[in-house]
Amino acid sequence: MRFPSKNTSFSESIIAKFPMILDALEDNDISVSELFKSVKYGIEDVGEFIEILDCLYALGKVELNAETRCLYYVG
Repeated sequence: MRFPSKNTSFSESIIAKFPMILDALEDNDISVSELFKSVKYGIEDVGEFIEILDCLYALGKVELNAETRCLYYVG
């Protein structure tokens, strides 16, 4: 995971990409694959996308609805 440090600027870190994911989830629930398709141009690869989702889940900002298999913004 790339967090801000002496060698990694904030804009290059995964934290800078949190708003992109949260903005996509703010208005409606969306599947993981559809979310990736909507933000893939701002993210390097699938690995970075998963790292961002892991962090947001650990922070309690996103949840997964097991029935619909969609992510939603907890707020």
